[in-house]
Amino acid sequence: MDSQFRSSAECRQLYDELSAYTMSLADPGFPHQFVVDAYAAQHVSEDSKPIRTVFALVGLFLAFERGFTGRQVQRAHMLLADRKCDWPRFEPTGARGSLTVLDALQAQPGLERDKAIRAWSASVWRAWSHAREAVVALVQERLG
Repeated sequence: MDSQFRSSAECRQLYDELSAYTMSLADPGFPHQFVVDAYAAQHVSEDSKPIRTVFALVGLFLAFERGFTGRQVQRAHMLLADRKCDWPRFEPTGARGSLTVLDALQAQPGLERDKAIRAWSASVWRAWSHAREAVVALVQERLG
């Protein structure tokens, strides 16, 4: 596995900083959810729990293919969490997205950073295109 995508202490610190920023926003769309899901999907490793990867990929699918807000994705995650099951394991390919948490954090706070968060999240979802059909099937089966 490419060590570039393991969650180093420095990368985790950037994630924490970006999370603090998004949590401080009074945005009813809850963009923080995109940060959580993009980071989780970009940092999948052999140690990752399947539920974390599933929730991240479902969240990115709902956001970028169904137009869900972060708040709507959060509600979908809550519905999924109510169901006890064995979650499938999704394996990443070498690509994890052309952008990273650093790209989002380097954007000017406000509209520019919000757009950068969306761009980062979208790049991560595109990198998981190999898993799209399985994610769609899971969403249809478990969320309708």
